[in-house]
Amino acid sequence: MSDSCSHDCGSCSQECSSRTSPESFRVPLKEGSSVKRVIGVISGKGGVGKSLVTALTAAAMHKRGYRSAVLDADITGPSMPKLFGLRSKATGDDSGVYPVKSAGGIPIMSINLLLEDERAPVVWRGPLITGTVRQFWSEVHWGEIDYMFVDMPPGTGDVPLTVFQSLPLDGVIIVTTPQELVNLIVDKAAHMTTMMNIPVIGLVENMSYTRCPHCGERFRPFGKSHCAAVALEHGYKLLAELPIDPSLAELCDSGNIEQADLSLVAAVADAIEAL
Repeated sequence: MSDSCSHDCGSCSQECSSRTSPESFRVPLKEGSSVKRVIGVISGKGGVGKSLVTALTAAAMHKRGYRSAVLDADITGPSMPKLFGLRSKATGDDSGVYPVKSAGGIPIMSINLLLEDERAPVVWRGPLITGTVRQFWSEVHWGEIDYMFVDMPPGTGDVPLTVFQSLPLDGVIIVTTPQELVNLIVDKAAHMTTMMNIPVIGLVENMSYTRCPHCGERFRPFGKSHCAAVALEHGYKLLAELPIDPSLAELCDSGNIEQADLSLVAAVADAIEAL
């Protein structure tokens, strides 16, 4: 045990003699709900497209006939309501909170669905943020769900640790970009998943390429991709390379992500089905 130990194992990833089992931190799902698989979407840094991958994959699984849902665990930077074009607020009663459904019928829970002004910043300390994430799991009427996708904030801080310990994760998808920085991004996320004994389903490289609008030829604006080599180094699969596409950006901005070309994440959906 460290001399600086706070005795709060729920916010600590260190192994020591006084540590209790990981299962002891699990938060019970809301009574009456059922979630068969929980998939986290993570990255070692921000701005790489975790939310985009979360939304596309949830929509792809829903299109395949599965009951998918999205838990937006990025409390200080929520983007799911914008991506799915949600205008109404979440409602609740004495029994709990009800998620808001997208146009296609995907249940979504995000802090922006509870705030009176979605532009208001969430200026909260760590314990309040992590407590909210737990409540999104334990106090929301999710109903019958086949695949729950958890969009996590960047890095390896309080919220990813809380999700890893509190929710029964079946695996994570690591999102990255083509630059040399990919090594650092994947390393950070990979080390955390190893520490927490969470399986990695695979990598998704965002902003991988763009196409010439005239001839359709692919160009890599960030240069040669390093993602395949890094995936091989860690023993992961490179599941998808997503383009820089103005039309995809427009669908995100207009809240119509469910209308995107979901074949972009077909291999991701295949890997999740294979679980």
